[in-house]
Amino acid sequence: MPRDVANQLPPIKDSTTYFGPKFGSGFQSGSISVGGLDLLTPPLSLHPGACRDILNFEVARNGGYARIGGYERYNGLPAPSSAAFVIVQVDTYVTVPSVGDQVSQASSGATGTIAFVSNAPGAYYMVLTKTAGAFDISGVVTKINATYTITAANPLTVTSVNSPFTVPQAASTIGTAITMTVQLTSQLNAQYLAAAADIYRADISPVPGSGPVLGVAHMIFGGRDFVYAFRANALGTAVAIWQSSAAGWVNIPLYNTIAFTAAGTAAPQDGDTLTQGGSTATIKRVMITDGTIAGNSAVGTFVVTTPGVSFAAGAATTSSGTTLTLSGAQTPIVLQPGGKYQFSKYNFSGQLITRRLYGCDGVNLGFEFDGTTYAPITTGAEPLVPSHIWGHQQHLFLSYQSSLTFSGPGTPFRYSAVDGGGEIATGDTITDLLTLPGQQSTAALGVWMLSTTAIVYGTGLADFALKVYNFGTGSNAGSAQNLYDSFVFADIGVVGLQTSLNYGNFTSQTLTKNIQPFIDLQSTKITTSSVQRSKGQYRVFFRDGYGLWLTFANQSYLGAALVQFPNPVGCIDDDTNSAGAEVGYFGATDSLGYVYQIDSGPSFDGGTLTAYFVGAFDYLKTPRWLKRFYRASIEIEGSTYAAIGFNYALGDNSPLIGQPTSNTYASSFSPALWDAATWDNFYWDGTTTTPTYADMTGTANDVQPRLSSGTNYIQPFTISSIIYEYSVRRRLRGM
Repeated sequence: MPRDVANQLPPIKDSTTYFGPKFGSGFQSGSISVGGLDLLTPPLSLHPGACRDILNFEVARNGGYARIGGYERYNGLPAPSSAAFVIVQVDTYVTVPSVGDQVSQASSGATGTIAFVSNAPGAYYMVLTKTAGAFDISGVVTKINATYTITAANPLTVTSVNSPFTVPQAASTIGTAITMTVQLTSQLNAQYLAAAADIYRADISPVPGSGPVLGVAHMIFGGRDFVYAFRANALGTAVAIWQSSAAGWVNIPLYNTIAFTAAGTAAPQDGDTLTQGGSTATIKRVMITDGTIAGNSAVGTFVVTTPGVSFAAGAATTSSGTTLTLSGAQTPIVLQPGGKYQFSKYNFSGQLITRRLYGCDGVNLGFEFDGTTYAPITTGAEPLVPSHIWGHQQHLFLSYQSSLTFSGPGTPFRYSAVDGGGEIATGDTITDLLTLPGQQSTAALGVWMLSTTAIVYGTGLADFALKVYNFGTGSNAGSAQNLYDSFVFADIGVVGLQTSLNYGNFTSQTLTKNIQPFIDLQSTKITTSSVQRSKGQYRVFFRDGYGLWLTFANQSYLGAALVQFPNPVGCIDDDTNSAGAEVGYFGATDSLGYVYQIDSGPSFDGGTLTAYFVGAFDYLKTPRWLKRFYRASIEIEGSTYAAIGFNYALGDNSPLIGQPTSNTYASSFSPALWDAATWDNFYWDGTTTTPTYADMTGTANDVQPRLSSGTNYIQPFTISSIIYEYSVRRRLRGM
């Protein structure tokens, strides 16, 4: 009997689409087509690995799109993401406990805090974190004795007492521990880690005070890591400095300043005792601004502790043998609110221990800070206050509107021409200062302004020269960063400034032309920027919570992606800690007052981290041929449990094509694209790479993949590629 050709299905084909940038004939030397977000390239010109929409996925350096890491609050206490848990199962509950209860077991001496309670028949168990000791399988578990505070609002019948006072409450028996029988899935393991993290998170306090965090900086002092935060006090009348510690935020005292003249005989030293009659104080910082000790003409300022009796104008001595004249009484250092801090970490001597933090905020004087002493810097241009500060070629540069002032070499407190200091007029308002990497023969300082880019060549007063590089293009304040080249965010987008063998030594290029609509919307909203070197990323943040992350590899631009944080980044610092790991900390524009560690944990400080990307329409190399789709295989890479949502649109999302029936998909971001088809959830467990299979139906000439994730417990993972199983039907008919 002849074969029924009409009913025979055509052969099924496979076609693989690699997400992210498209590499040419080799990662090291081949050409690269940019991946990531692309809003402007025509569909047929866009390679299938690019995106038409993306949020909280980043372009991975080795290809694919990676779900970003989260962030979590920080004050020096153990991080929520460091939490672990144990499970204690009981035969039955005598008293059902609650999350947050502290429990103990007399037989083992073990203690812990409850992060989750299972009350299902046959599965009575507690997830415990912050445990000490090991629970055994036969001892009774009880709540640790609670206390009850007697007040008018919390009355307790007790005779002949005065309130308020605290009395212990009787311990409650929870149950007797038994051998664990419950089997944990990898999803439950991830969820319980998140529950344990919540217990740790509750212990981490905000920076004391009011309003947003105005500045944050990581520094290493004495081989230890510290994070410093600047925030207005509770009344909003002054700014205080706080240091992270194992006990949380610790206030840094600001001390006093006192001016002196005619210092001679011996050089005063930090740590000396300043004495004037019955008044004494410890000198915390010596700042000589002019003159010399040898010439008995030194002039400057001390930072001193508060004396028991105030100093006055007149003669004084130091414990190192210096004689000098005080100009008047000491003045308490008070930082006025209303500024926004930026910092430069610099070392004006050869030892690591002398690396210090230099900063300014546009409201107060610039300053030097060594972890304990805040030392205001006077330049002689007062009462103007600097808005930008940068250490370069052993000079400290400070900008005042269109004036660029610099100190003498190695002397951040001396600004006279005699000492090698000076001033450069730029002709435009300065927005960023940054040492340019890779200069050829002379040091170069990038000076970005509102509408001008300039470069300061030279190494000192004798040869410093400002050369305008580009009229018409400047930078938005706070956007200049060094990766392998220098990058800024301008009105035209992200601009890279590269070293060159050509005349002028530098060339520039605009990298984000294909997302110009987003650039136009966000160009006036920038708050700050940072880099993440291990991922090859330049990051810009905006006051509406959005961020733009650009990824680079081997000095090639791979693509851009968008993020959005519920707590908009207002100030940020990236650094390397004492263990050699990259760290980043930020303060938000809100008034919660927390400092957060970025790229840490699976959530947005315990909240849901919703992420998605919508690929380009993929024509599978045959744009005029219809295909019947059967299945998709999605390649996921990661090390822990992951879950994704998969959806797709057919035929340019045409309403003339039967799209799958839509259903409800909970997400805090709900663009129209989410309603185009049915969302199915797929789960994946593994340690390397494994496919996720998803059934597909429908016939069209193209397909657009849409993938999502949205929990508070899934760690970052990478979606590398998708393989479509389909058969070719027929050529599209003309209209």
